[in-house]
Amino acid sequence: MTDRPAQRTPNRQLAALIAEAGFSNAGLARRVDQLGLEHGLDLRYDKTSVTRWLRGQQPRGTTPALIAEVFTRRLGRRLSAQDLGLDACAPVYAGLEFAATPEEAVDIVSGLWRKDSGSHAELRKIAFTPAGLVVPSRDWLIGKPDDRVAREPAPRVPAQGRPGALRTPAGRTRVRGALERVPGHRVSGGDIAALRSVGELFRTLDDRFGGGHARQALVRYLEHECEPMLRGSYDEQTGRRLFSAAADLTRLAGWTSYDIAAHGLAQRYFVQALRLAQAAGDRPYGSFVLITMSRQAVYLGHGREAVQLARVAQQGIGTGGPPAVQSLLNAAEARAHAVLGEVRACTAALVRAERALEAARPGDEVPYWARFFDEAQLADELGHCHRDLQQFRAAAQHAERSLQLRAPAYARSRLFCRVVLATARLGLGELDQACALATEAAIQAADMRSARAVEYIRDFERRLEPYKDAAPARTYHERAAALG
Repeated sequence: MTDRPAQRTPNRQLAALIAEAGFSNAGLARRVDQLGLEHGLDLRYDKTSVTRWLRGQQPRGTTPALIAEVFTRRLGRRLSAQDLGLDACAPVYAGLEFAATPEEAVDIVSGLWRKDSGSHAELRKIAFTPAGLVVPSRDWLIGKPDDRVAREPAPRVPAQGRPGALRTPAGRTRVRGALERVPGHRVSGGDIAALRSVGELFRTLDDRFGGGHARQALVRYLEHECEPMLRGSYDEQTGRRLFSAAADLTRLAGWTSYDIAAHGLAQRYFVQALRLAQAAGDRPYGSFVLITMSRQAVYLGHGREAVQLARVAQQGIGTGGPPAVQSLLNAAEARAHAVLGEVRACTAALVRAERALEAARPGDEVPYWARFFDEAQLADELGHCHRDLQQFRAAAQHAERSLQLRAPAYARSRLFCRVVLATARLGLGELDQACALATEAAIQAADMRSARAVEYIRDFERRLEPYKDAAPARTYHERAAALG
């Protein structure tokens, strides 16, 4: 990779930051290359490259933004290319930035929606990065609330001066797309109600058919409907409600991306949903986004980061939330401890989760996003935890209870729980029952567009490998193969 000719002035800002971070030249180059890989870039920098930068040479393309991100992660504070004495450039398309202002948050998330709704397949190949969880969660926890999100109406432009205006043959002015949103559109309560209704629709589709079923339609809706609202005009109260609805839909876009194994993309949606929740002044929903991030980290095997995210969520909301929310937060922490094999910490978190849900009473005011967390969901969490801790009898008991209580509409969750039950039966030596349960789950998975559903089935099959010559295992593999 070639860079522009060296300038005469040594880069003392970069030198000072290298010293502060404790990097060697080779170490900095290696980290820039590694970060590039996260974004699908094949970079070949080395210690000589860094020497050139210190002498004043300017790296090309998005490399200054990558270098700044390396230092941001190392030093724990947000740094720009200019802070490093490098030329300003278009930021590397990370989406991991926790924006300084609501306006910047809109710019970042709308760019994410636009790229994702297009033919940018590489966006869905971006790697998940545990290091990218630290700064956003910290900034959310300790960041200053946004003082103002309201937007004033844009100046009115005569129809003749609008870019979309056309002349009819009779000379009259007709505005193209008169029913479409235009910049400056005044956001109404009806607009926000529509966003909420769309969220419920896509949530239902995701639960029943998997994240891949309508994910692209959701992203296009965000681009074509939600972004114009965010760039419209609204008062303070309406603006907070708008940002809250946008946060929910953005988290859902991340959730469906997670379900199709686009983990780096999902991570970026979650970070931006967290920032939008802050703009909404919705602290409880921000904690829910962090729990979502924790669940993804558990799934990917990053238990330590998952524990930290769950604890930050708990700190952010305090002890004042409804019992169902407190139970949800503690159950998420338990899942993280379980994947680490930390029996005592997992048990303590599960006890807190159970006690919190026992304290719930009919008529409690529960946020819409926490209403799914009931006895069936808690039993599901218990089943997963005991499975991960190889406590198979307890795992089976809780998984069976969850399946008894769980509504059919939660098809994917029921599938996961059925595989947990199959795994527990296998662990107890009940091969016939295990294979029968796994066959039912495989049939369900074939009707879904969910990479997670497929991975649950594959995990069971890996555990089944020692029994491959037994008749129930052979029958299972034959039926699973027939499903394709």
